[in-house]
Amino acid sequence: MKSRLSKPAAASKEQLKQKHAALVTGSFPVVAIGASAGGLEAYKEFFGALPVDTGMAFVLIQHLDPNHGSMLTEIISKSTGMPVEEVRSGVAIQPNRVYVIPPNAQMAMAGGTFQLSPRGKTLGQHLAVNFFMHSLAQERKSGAIAIVLSGTGTDGTAGMEYVKAEGGITFAQDPATAKYDGMPRSVIDSGCADFILAPKDMARELQRIQHHPYVHLEKSEEEDASAEKPGAESGAKPQNLGLSTPDSPTSHAKDFNAVLAQLRKSSGVDFSQYKPNTIHRRALRRMLLLKVDSLHDYGTYLKEHTEEGEKLFDDVLIPVTSFFRDFEAFEALKTQVYPAIVKDKGNKGTIRMWAPGCSTGEETYSLAMTLLEFLGDRASSFQVQIFGTDLNEKGIQKARAGIYRDSIAEEISPERMARFFVKVDEGYRVNKAVRDMCVFARQNLAHDPPFSQMNVVACRNLLIYIQPVLQKKIIPILHYALKPSGFLVLGSSESVSGFPELFSTVDKKHKIYGKRAITSRLHYDFAQSYYPPQSPLRGSGNGLKSQSTDKDELDVQAEADRVVLREHAPVGVVINSEMEVVQFRGQTAPYLAPPPGRPSLNVLKLARNGLAIELRALITAAAKKGGTARRDGVPFEENGHKRMLTLSVAVLGDKQPTEKATRSGHFFLILFDDGMPPVAPAVEATLERKTKGRRQSDEEAGRMKQELASTRDALHSAIES
Repeated sequence: MKSRLSKPAAASKEQLKQKHAALVTGSFPVVAIGASAGGLEAYKEFFGALPVDTGMAFVLIQHLDPNHGSMLTEIISKSTGMPVEEVRSGVAIQPNRVYVIPPNAQMAMAGGTFQLSPRGKTLGQHLAVNFFMHSLAQERKSGAIAIVLSGTGTDGTAGMEYVKAEGGITFAQDPATAKYDGMPRSVIDSGCADFILAPKDMARELQRIQHHPYVHLEKSEEEDASAEKPGAESGAKPQNLGLSTPDSPTSHAKDFNAVLAQLRKSSGVDFSQYKPNTIHRRALRRMLLLKVDSLHDYGTYLKEHTEEGEKLFDDVLIPVTSFFRDFEAFEALKTQVYPAIVKDKGNKGTIRMWAPGCSTGEETYSLAMTLLEFLGDRASSFQVQIFGTDLNEKGIQKARAGIYRDSIAEEISPERMARFFVKVDEGYRVNKAVRDMCVFARQNLAHDPPFSQMNVVACRNLLIYIQPVLQKKIIPILHYALKPSGFLVLGSSESVSGFPELFSTVDKKHKIYGKRAITSRLHYDFAQSYYPPQSPLRGSGNGLKSQSTDKDELDVQAEADRVVLREHAPVGVVINSEMEVVQFRGQTAPYLAPPPGRPSLNVLKLARNGLAIELRALITAAAKKGGTARRDGVPFEENGHKRMLTLSVAVLGDKQPTEKATRSGHFFLILFDDGMPPVAPAVEATLERKTKGRRQSDEEAGRMKQELASTRDALHSAIES
């Protein structure tokens, strides 16, 4: 980032007195007001309708000429009875005051005080509004309120996105009332404006919410999550954050569960295992906007207004991300992880990475860019596949487009901007070479089949939002997704300390872990996802949709997700103790097909091209040890094309292992993982000629011995059973 916050000067006695006064006053909202051309008229209208005792602080970020003094402080003083002062670095902010940015300064908030630094040079427009709102969002969280008034350009849009992402409240001036509508219209078009009002109406709305408990909450969801000790009870109840509710805690919990039930019904996602205060805060935010006073009434509102479920879903999953978030962690990948991947002899020129919880794609693209930087001229020698998945369909759509706001130029080095981005009307777009490396799909990590054979899984800042019970389910899934030599990367507040048998620590500071080989039993619960009929968040394929042949955009995106999961995640089946298929997961047609004659769901009868022997052996082995049995390099031929499969069978459930497990009520998950594309006959012939004369090499001989031993084991298991 080009502009950095200056270090605060040594505090004077007066500054310390001011800071003490602010602390005594307690938590209070801070209102950031950004404007440019035409802003003066809007300021006057706003402050003319605002009382002097709102208990809020107001900060004006006006685009000013850096070479001339400003009269803005004197002008605003005539429109309000509150004290108005030009900001000085290190001064503690106080309520019921108005602060004005000085000329030629970059302004931020840190530790309850203003921090000023020289503006410096930028590639384009000076984005002072974005810069201050970003720091305010980090500082005040739900106590941040952002307003964009009249002005040209787009400054303020990114800042409003930051504020809303951290749980703050956002206002944009009604373009019909703005002298210049560029800035407010940009905010409105981005979808991040909670209110679109004339300045005088904004003042009235602030009076309504000034005492609402939500705007006095400063603690972020990440802080809230990291403060909860590992191993805490998963049934934790949400705190009553000042809601008007019945006195009984039982009634409050019942109302909250009713909200969760309606959210699941409308979105198809079960949030009961997410940190309750995360959902609670977002519900409280929606209640503030809707002027609903009690959680009970909000549950009723959700039931009666189906569209509100989607809005709450969007608020819960609103992205808090950026490119190269935690810069040092990405640099650690280049020095510790990528070199190990390239040296891996089993890599065979393919590098696969997965970013679950990818939000709007910045994390996924950051992985791609740092990998390209590391590979340099060798990049063309590798086939790179990077998968980004998330629950939020809107975020996935933005990630696929790869278009981001102008202000990213303030966050990314000029070298990376020049190499990896192209300028477009909407901002900057990730270039085609990087986009082609990345595939995005909507996925519920807790329920949908995971990807597999990954070199890296970067699951950063996702686990902090979910409760320990769900963490215990997801972390083994991440372990399964990795190659034996793969790496797991977590966020700064996350760890896998509760799973020492699954991961070893590679870099404690940057939360990089290596996969451990295990022999003990893991419980991979890939239960079927629940998607409601005609869910607004996912295309309906259950026959309840109209018979129109035209698919809307959501149907197309849902179909794209199904294709991605079919093409890049292993398909499989769940079978019962009688070997009967009880659930098909993905397109299993290449491996399973109904035999001639009487219909049967017996997996061994459905198995094609010699897979029955391998499957029987693996099922028997998994049942005996009560865990997972796996075999790599299983030859398989389809339509003249030969390929090598990885077959795995995992016992589902929590019962103790037994040699008679196949007759004791167990269920098994069978996965068919075809990580390599089919090899055409012509290519096979070419390869055959090239390898002629070398088939008796040590490597080939070893492979043949291994295959022979595997075949003997399979036959032996088949005979025993």
